[in-house]
Order: sequence, then structure tokens, then C-alpha cells
Amino acid sequence: MSANGKEKIIEYLKSNILVTDGAMGTYFASLYDTKEPPEYCNIKDSKKIYDIHRQYIENGAKIIRTNTYACNTFTLNYEIEDVKESIKCACKIAREAAKGHEDIFIAGDIGPITYNHNDMQKQVSDEYVVITKTMIESGVDAIVFETFPDMDDIKEALKYIAEKGNIFVIVQFAVNQFGYSNSGLSAKKLISDALDCEYTDAAGLNCGVGPGHMYGIFEKLGINTAKYLTALPNAGYPQSVSNRMVFAADNSEYFSIKASDMAERGINIVGGCCGTTPEYIAKLENAVKNMHPVKHFSEEHEKKIMFKPIDKSFYKDKSGKKLIAVELAPPVDSDDEKLMDAAHILKKSGVDVLTFPDSPSGRTRADSILMAEKVHKETGMAVMPHICCRDKNAIAMRSQLLGAHLNDINNFLVITGDPIPSMVRQSVKAVFNFDSVGLMNIIKDMNESQFENSPIVYGGAINQTRRNLDVEISRVRKKMDAGATFFLTQPVFDDKGIARLRQIKQETGARILCGIMPFVSLKNAMFMKNEMTGIEVSDEIIARYKECVTKEDGESVGVEIAKEVIEKTSDFVNGYYFSFPFNRVYLLERII
Repeated sequence: MSANGKEKIIEYLKSNILVTDGAMGTYFASLYDTKEPPEYCNIKDSKKIYDIHRQYIENGAKIIRTNTYACNTFTLNYEIEDVKESIKCACKIAREAAKGHEDIFIAGDIGPITYNHNDMQKQVSDEYVVITKTMIESGVDAIVFETFPDMDDIKEALKYIAEKGNIFVIVQFAVNQFGYSNSGLSAKKLISDALDCEYTDAAGLNCGVGPGHMYGIFEKLGINTAKYLTALPNAGYPQSVSNRMVFAADNSEYFSIKASDMAERGINIVGGCCGTTPEYIAKLENAVKNMHPVKHFSEEHEKKIMFKPIDKSFYKDKSGKKLIAVELAPPVDSDDEKLMDAAHILKKSGVDVLTFPDSPSGRTRADSILMAEKVHKETGMAVMPHICCRDKNAIAMRSQLLGAHLNDINNFLVITGDPIPSMVRQSVKAVFNFDSVGLMNIIKDMNESQFENSPIVYGGAINQTRRNLDVEISRVRKKMDAGATFFLTQPVFDDKGIARLRQIKQETGARILCGIMPFVSLKNAMFMKNEMTGIEVSDEIIARYKECVTKEDGESVGVEIAKEVIEKTSDFVNGYYFSFPFNRVYLLERII
């Protein structure tokens, strides 16, 4: 790579639309039918990759993406050293194909790594850093992250590129026909966040949709930016032929018209994704070669009247008062009499908000949002349903949030959710499209695009009992970055739990409502200690219940412990989150 590869790209973009190559994967499959990813050829059959690069160059492409989209340990089942070797070979092949063409830029191509467990995120993030490091050392002019659902996993890699290389950085997302990625985020939020990132030079869309749909998505964005926008749509939509997805029809003329229309209205970098061939790129290059770039997509886009958002949060105007939240578990059947009785009792007790868990422990209860709506209508109290990621995908989540907002439910506790009990896993499947941070980002997006005049207020959970407290502190920070404005904690019973919670407060500054669960008997305490994950009950707490004989004795010990926790945390927490066993909410007035 020349020392000023990034500057050369920026200089080119001042007076030209930059045309990329087309698809490597689908074009390779149509030529060779190996049923293997083309990345396997980097080492063992490089001429096939070289020939495809040459075809795209000869048909007008100015950016050649290396054959590295799937070069990672997860997809290729390679060891990391083998991944690095494949990347080095791919970069070398692309450079050799570009020899004799001084105006060709080489872009290291990186696709998303799919993984199923949140604990693997750091491993994936670290691997992206290794991949980008190898590409920089191999002399690329640019690095393009393409077909991503969000930016969560590549932030460290982006930072690394900025620190280590003079590299032009492109981040591209894949969205569906309605403009949403697999993470449930809108194209506007994805592209805006990428453009706002200090480490990126360009952002846009690739894959997912054909040129007509991509044009329509961009047309609605109204993004103005000093950075660059990219559009690499698919040729169209594939058909299933002999159990293979094939882009059968040649619609290269239509493709070039729609892609050039996007360039004419402000897209700076255009090219092709799945189904596009060198012929597509030739027609596209011919359509844009005399165009002059513009700075934004639309000369004029609709200006929305911005009203001051209405604050419907349960904690507004409290003037420093400790907030009180009380959890009421929705019933397991259609009888809500006990819950409604408890709600009416709490209405008289100065409680700020009632919360409703979302089928905790993966066992079916009445829907938390519908239960909250009924309580709100009958009591007038502020309500806050929990919403978890276990049971619904992004489409259902957005639908549920829209319905809640229409019914004036605007406060939520966002959690990842408990797993489904093992005995029913074979018949009931969890969804978990994303964790709580992912869902918070969806709500943040909806607040910006749909609820801007009356945004949803949401918080997260703190598990101060997590073995590695640094991990939990990191999670709290991520949730705050995703828009969480308050946190409810697991129940606290002793000095150890208080100390850990204090550390979280000191390191994050989070608005914390400390969890309080007054056990009412030895049996209750023993059950929670041994049967409920995330709740840490010391032997000292258990010992305090051993002398209890009557119901009143057990309740008195629970009240006493709750008062002790409140006294020891009052200097740093913002309020308290009560969960009363067996709906014994009458204990609240003995505690506060």
C-alpha cells in the first residue's frame, strides 16, 4: 500500500463517483459450482480468485475487495494462524490483479462473524482486531466491514485501524425491504451512528435488498454528512433452483439505472453485492463516469417540526426523594384478584411505580405489558413492565412497543431474560435475537424515529452478584450508552452486596434502585438461596431466621434486614426496588 492510500481515495472522491467491484461469492459459485466458500481458494487455487478480480477491473471497478469476507475461525473452521495466512494470500492476489492499474484501490473485506452466546463477544471482537491488523500489514488502501447488523462487535477493530494505519474505513449494513437489520435497528440509525463514529470515513448499505428497495430506503433517510455514503445492492432477489439460491435473470440495465440514480442524488461509492457480475459493473461504471459527486442524498428533505419531548418517566420531579418501585408478579392464570388488591394497597403507600416481570424463570405468566396497562387504567399509578429478549424477535418486539406506546405505557425495564427450563426446551425454543443492550438500542432507535415527541424511558438490571464484577460494570456502561437511564438491582442482603453495589455506583454513576426482598420465613429464605440464580443469600442471613416460630417472627426479621440495607445504602442509591414474597405488600409501610 502506498503511504497515502486513504488520501488518494479521498482525492478521487472529490471529483468522481467511486465504483466498486461486484459479488465475489455468487459469481464464484456460478463459475465453479464447488459448493465451498471462495475463501478456501486463497491458498490452494489462487488463479480462480485472480481471474475474477481481473474481470472486475477490466469492466471498470476502481475498488477491488479482497476475497476475505468469510476469513475467520468461525466460518472457515480454521485456526487463527491459518486465517491470517489466507488473508495475506488474498491481499497478495488482489494486488497482483491490480498491477498496471495505478488508479485501483485494494480494500480488505470483512464480513460478520455469527455466534450464539453473549460471552463470545470479546473473542469475536478480538478476532476482528487480528483480521484488521493482518490486512493493514498486507498493504490494503481501505477496509470495508460489510453486511453487518450493527456496530457492536467491530468498535475495537475500528479504533485499532485508526491508531495503526492510514486506512480508508467503510462500514456497511444489511437491512430488509423495510429498512431494518437483523438486530432490529433502522437504516437511519445504523448509518447515522456509523457516520458519527470518529474512526469511519464512509457508511452505507450492502446486500439484503435489490437496487429499487435500496434506493427507496436511502430516499427516506435525509442524511446530511461531510463523510461519504455507500450503496451496494444485490442484483435483485434469488430463486431456489435445485436447492440452491440462484440470481437467474439478467437485470443489469435496471440495476445500473437505479444505482446511478442513487449516485446522482448523493451516494459517493456504488457497486454490487449478491448476484452482480462484471457485466453489471461495466454498465454501472458507464452510467456514472461523467457524474459529479454531491454532498448529500437529497437537495431538500422534509423538515420535521421538533417539539420538546414529553417526559412521561416515573421519576420526574422527585426533587431528590428516594424512589420506590414495587414488583407485582402477573398471575399464572386468569385470576388477577390478588394482584389488583395489592396494587390498590400500594397506591396508598406513596409508591412511585409498579413493575411487572416478563414470565420470569421462563415460565408462562400473564403478559407484563397488558397487566401493566390494566393496573394503570384502574389505579392511575405509574407502571413499568419488564420486557425480555427470550421469547420474541425484533419484529414482535417493535410491534409490542408500538402497542404499549399507543396505550400510554412509556416506562420499561429491559432485560435479557431467564433461559427456558431444561425440561421444556425440546418443545419450546428461546429466541434471543439479541440481549438487553441490543433491545435498548432498538428502543433508542424508535425514540429517535417514531417516539421523538414522547420517548420511551427505559432502564436495565444490575447483577451485583456476578462473579466478575468488572464484567458487570462494563455491562452497565454499555446499557447507559444504549440509553438506559436507571437500574434495578438483584436483592441485596448484607455488607458484601452493598460494597459491590457501591463500587458499581462509584465507577459508573448509574441511577440505581437497590433491590430489597424481605424474606418472610426460614423456608422462604432457604428456597431463594438454593433455587434462584442471581440471588445471593449468606449463611448469616439464613441463621437469623432459624429462631422464627410464627409468621410474624419471620416477617419481622425480613423487615429488620430490609431496614438495615436501606440505612447502609441511603448515601449512594437513588431509590429502592421491592419484591415481596407471596404478595405481602403490606410490609412496605413497616419498612419505609
